[in-house]
Parts: sequence; C-alpha cells; structure tokens
Amino acid sequence: MESAIHTEHLTKIYRQRLIAVNDMNLDVPQGSVFGLLGPNGAGKTTTLRLLLGLQRPTAGRAEVFGKVCGPNAVRVRSQIGYLPTNPRLPGHLRPIEYLDLLGKLCRLPSQVRKPRISALLRTVGLLGATEQRIETFSTGMCTRLGIAASLVADPPLLLWDEPTAGLDPSARRFTLDLIRELGKTKTVVVATHILSDIDQICDHIGVMHEGRMIFTGSTQDMKKRLRCEDFKLELDGDAEEIGRLAHDLARLEGVDVRLDAGPALLVRMTKDHSCAGVLAEVLKSVDNANLSLKAIHSGPNATEDAYLQLLQEHEAHGFHC
Repeated sequence: MESAIHTEHLTKIYRQRLIAVNDMNLDVPQGSVFGLLGPNGAGKTTTLRLLLGLQRPTAGRAEVFGKVCGPNAVRVRSQIGYLPTNPRLPGHLRPIEYLDLLGKLCRLPSQVRKPRISALLRTVGLLGATEQRIETFSTGMCTRLGIAASLVADPPLLLWDEPTAGLDPSARRFTLDLIRELGKTKTVVVATHILSDIDQICDHIGVMHEGRMIFTGSTQDMKKRLRCEDFKLELDGDAEEIGRLAHDLARLEGVDVRLDAGPALLVRMTKDHSCAGVLAEVLKSVDNANLSLKAIHSGPNATEDAYLQLLQEHEAHGFHC
C-alpha cells in the first residue's frame, strides 16, 4: 500500500535544547484513518506543523504523496486540510463569508465554490447559523466551522489536531462519525490523547512519547501486544453464588478471575490458551450455577492497556540506556 505520509529521521529541536520530534520514521497508508496518539507534549502538534511546512525540520525529511514538505512546498499544502486545536477564526465574519474567502484563496471558481460551501455547512450542521457572526459561536460550533474550512478545497489528506477537545458529547459523537465517513474517501490523521477516540475510528495507530514514535501499526497489532485477553461478564443472581463461581473459576488453568461491581466477573486469559475454549468453560460454569448472563464485554480496555504497556516499556528502556 502506498504511503500518504512518509518521514525519514524527522527531527525538530527548539533552541538547541528541546527535542520536540526525535528521529521519526513513519509511513501513513493512503486511505487510512491514522491515530497519532500520545500525551500532551509528546510532539504530535509539532509533527503536523512539519508536515504542513509551517516549521523547518532540524534534520531528516517528510513527504506527502511523494512530495517533500517545507515552507515553500505550496503544492504539498494544497493537498492538505488542516484543523488546529480549538481553531481561532475571524470573529467579525459570518460562516459563509469565511468559507467563501478560503475558497477564493484556494482559487476555486464561483460555480464550484458556492455549492460546496452550502454542502459543507449542511454537513457540519451550521445552516441555521449562517447569519451569526463567528464571535458568537460556541466551542463546538467553531470546531464544526473549522472542519468545514479544512474541507473547502476537497483535499485528499486531512490533518486534524485534537478535533474533539472541549466538545460536549453530542458534538464529539458528530465529529467521530464524520471522521469515520471521511475515511472512506480520504486519508485522515487524527492527533489526540483521547484513547477512546482512537479505538472508535482509527485503523492504524502511531504512538508518540517524548518526541519519539515508539509504535506504528494497525489497531489490532497494537492490541496483540497485550499478554492476555480480557472479558467482563455481567451477571444476575445471588451474590454468594457469584462469589462461589468466581472461586471455582479461579481453578481453571490459564485464567484469572476476580469480582467486580455490577455484579460482574473480570476474566483474564493468558495468550498461550485458547480464548474461545476458556470462555466456553466459563460460560458453562455460569449456566451450571443457575446465574443469568446479562452481557459480555470483550477487552473493554484493550487499547488503554496496550498504550500504557508501550509507555512503560519505552520508559524502562530509556532508564537502562
């Protein structure tokens, strides 16, 4: 699969002492929804700014669709739609005025620009706010308009930095659904520190920590790094019976069981045992105990566990170097 983004030893050092991006080698497959995951200060935003040519790398290089990124790479920037964190927009303008200005700057002819702006405002749910000045917009409305702005030129690559930051649940759901939909026709890079966002929308992940890319691969590859599989069984029945069941299940080889609120059982299976086989034994025991199974949740925290494991391994490696 061809790469939408390719970097080789990409490095950015500020004032010769702060290493924001450290020797990054990265390939983002075309057509993927790529999650750039890491805590605040990991170097995610700097990476996006290097790809946009807003900053020069100290060393190494970055390419977008085979073209080298840099301050003068106008053709590269024309392929990218960028959404910064909490975008700052011209408050004195109305949404149509702002998007029309961007369309003109992108040299879109009027017959293309006008219907596209109307379609974008409908897509992001701002048709009812076209008469408002942007300065009256809420955080969620500004994010929606920023999303529309990033799509005005219909670019094949989207770089969105913390797109769900500060959004209420409704606006967050809208944004995640839109990313999932856009991923069908574009390459989307979502920089975020919110693990649940990555789990819901991304098929590929890059994990950054202290400027380094410590993992890249598919979401499934990341979860496979875990040493075990987790299941949560929500049960209905006598508390003593559930406690007795947990005690009996703990005797099974290759499984660790503990009680959880709900009531529920947390079942952890080691990799060298068949998950399906062990789970079948567990469910048989639940049935024999005359307990009702309300729900099964498979690996609810798998992404979080894999992420924390990666950070711990990287920190341990750095300590011993």
